[in-house]
Amino acid sequence: MSFTYNYPRPCVTTDCLIFKKIECVWHLLLIERGKEPFKGCWALPGGFLEMEEDLDTCAARELQEETGLTGIELHQLYAFGAIDRDPRHRTVSVAYWGVDDTQQKAVGGDDAAKAQWFALNRLPDLAFDHAQIIARALSNTEVKAELS
Repeated sequence: MSFTYNYPRPCVTTDCLIFKKIECVWHLLLIERGKEPFKGCWALPGGFLEMEEDLDTCAARELQEETGLTGIELHQLYAFGAIDRDPRHRTVSVAYWGVDDTQQKAVGGDDAAKAQWFALNRLPDLAFDHAQIIARALSNTEVKAELS
């Protein structure tokens, strides 16, 4: 599929918020970025939508590529489209959330230097607008019900 447009178009990404209860405390899976922008900073696992891919497939693929996790039921949360959310170019991200109740080990892969679980009350500083995405998720009725 090839198209040419006279006007610029935004890029589309997906980001995943994966929660896991560890020793009675809810944690969130983050990756350490291995590339710029924000190399060395913590972020939600995610990445760019491919041209022949739907959003759900992109979210699951990026989660697997960056953390090794598979088979987690993902739910679409919200679209984030602030003009300056990505310093590279205009990017719209569709966020997904899910709960990991498996025994899989999360490991960094692809462009993630590492993957690590963080207690929700002890999150590090985050890249992009990921703190806002997390805040939106934690205020979502479905997410709150799942984590209660």
